[in-house]
Amino acid sequence: MLSASARLLRLLSLLAARPSWTCAELAGRMAVTDRTVRRDVARLRELGYTVDSDAGPYGGYRLRAGSRVPPLMLDDEEALAVAVGLREAALSGALGGDQAALSALLKLRQVLPPRVAERLGEWDDALVRLPWPEEPRLRPGVLLELAAACRRGERARLSYRDGQGRGTVRDVDPYRLVHTGRRWYFVARDVARGWRTFRADRVERLVPTGRPVEITDPPDPAQLVSRNTANGPYPLSATIRLPVPLDQALRLVPATVGTHSADGPDATLVDIGGPDADGLARYLLGLATPLRVLGPDPVRQALVRLTRELLAAHTDDGPPPE
Repeated sequence: MLSASARLLRLLSLLAARPSWTCAELAGRMAVTDRTVRRDVARLRELGYTVDSDAGPYGGYRLRAGSRVPPLMLDDEEALAVAVGLREAALSGALGGDQAALSALLKLRQVLPPRVAERLGEWDDALVRLPWPEEPRLRPGVLLELAAACRRGERARLSYRDGQGRGTVRDVDPYRLVHTGRRWYFVARDVARGWRTFRADRVERLVPTGRPVEITDPPDPAQLVSRNTANGPYPLSATIRLPVPLDQALRLVPATVGTHSADGPDATLVDIGGPDADGLARYLLGLATPLRVLGPDPVRQALVRLTRELLAAHTDDGPPPE
C-alpha cells in the first residue's frame, strides 16, 4: 500500500496527465477506495492545487491553475528541459533580466536527482556559445505587462522611446507580442497612426485607460513585424524572385530580413531592405543561390557589376566581355 505522500504524488501525476478523471477511474488506477480519493483531493486543495469537481455519477475531477505556486511534479526529461530553458533564459536575458531565471535555475539544481544533474552537467560541458551582439535588455516585468494588456482588451497609454532616443506618449490598442528569436515586439493599433510595431525593450510604461476596445480586422502580427523589421529602417528596398518554395526561401532569407510571398508552388518573391544598391547586391551575392532581381534597376546593375568583378578576379583571361 502506498504511503499518504506517495499517494498524493501519484494522484497529482494522474490529474496532470489528462483533462478529466472520474472518482472511480482514479480509485482503480491507485488501488484505493473512492473515499480515499476524495480525501486526497481535499489534501491537494489544501496544498494550493485547484482541483475542480463535477457532481453525479458521470462527474469527474479536473486540475487547473491555482492561486499560488504549489509543488510541481516533473519527471527526469521534464526537469532537464526546464533546467536547460532556465539556463538559456539566464544567459540571453530574453525574458527581461537574468536574475529571476538564474535564481529559479539555482533552486532547481539543488533538488535535481543526481542522474538528471549529471545530464545537465554534460550539456554544460558540451555547449559552446558563439559571441552574440549585445542587445538592449528588457525592463523586468515588461513582457508580463504587455501580455496582460493584449489580453485585457482595453486601450492603454504607451510611453515609448524610439531609436533616436526621442520619447513619445500615445494611445494604443494592444494586440499581440511577437518574438523574432532575438527581440520582442509589441504589436498594437496606434489610435492616431494605425497599426504599429514597438520594440519591447524601448517601452517605458504602459498604463491601462479602462476604455474597452474591440479589434475587428487585425493584421497578421508576425507578417507586420517581419515587414517592418525587414524594410522599415532602410532607405532602399529590392524585390527578388527565388526559384524555391516558400519554406525553403525562409531558410535562405529569414523573416526578419525579408518579407516573403509565394509566387506559385515553386517560387517565392522576397522584399529586402538595405542601405544602398551596393549593400543589397553584396547581400544577395552572399546568398550563393540562383535568384532574379525584379527591381529596382540600380540593385540589378550593382549585382551584375559585382558578379563580373568577382568572375574577373578568379580568371586568368581578364574581365569578361561586355
